Order: sequence, then structure tokens, then C-alpha cells
Amino acid sequence: MSRTPEENEKIVNDGFKAKAKKTLGVIPFSEEAVAAYYCATDPDTPKRVKITLMGALAYFVMPIDVLPDFIALLGFTDDAAVFWMAWRAVRGNVSTEHLEKAKMFLGKHSGNNPDTY
Repeated sequence: MSRTPEENEKIVNDGFKAKAKKTLGVIPFSEEAVAAYYCATDPDTPKRVKITLMGALAYFVMPIDVLPDFIALLGFTDDAAVFWMAWRAVRGNVSTEHLEKAKMFLGKHSGNNPDTY
């Protein structure tokens, strides 16, 4: 099913942070996904980059996709494939600031820290 950029943005805004916290340590692209989120929500990011990242992140957030996430070892492979294609296309737009924010987010949520970011 095809979604509009606005629908993808709503999906990401509503569910990305919770999904990122839930999958922390489970997916090998956590840092890049969170950096992509910060890039996609940065007002200085070009529109085509935002649309690309929001589409990939919405696919990651959605509970129903080609390979459901609950399938051990395989559940995130389709998410990873979609994400990495988008990441490679727009990586040059992900700034050091986006990466630093991702590290802060992951650091705050990797332990038993009750704070939210």
C-alpha cells in the first residue's frame, strides 16, 4: 500500500521513538535509524531527503510488513533493506549534529535510565 509523505510523517512522529526504544540492541542499525529520524525532522533538511527518510522510517515503524518483526532473525531484514537503501541515498545530508543526537538518545535509553529524550 502506498502512503503519502504526510501519512509517513504522521506514522513516524507517532511511533518512531517508541519503536527505537523497543528495538534498541536488537537491530544493528539503531544509531543510523535514530540519526535519520533527527535528520528527517530537522527543518534545514531538504524536502526530498525528508520524504525519503520518512518513508523508510515509516516502514520500520509499521507493525505489518513483508516479514513481520516478531519472526526471529528474519523479522527486521526487510526493514533493514529498505532503511539501508534510503540511508545510502541521503547519507550526505545526515550531519554530525544528527549523529550526536542519536548517540545521546541511545545512551539515555540503553540502560535503566527512566529519563526520556
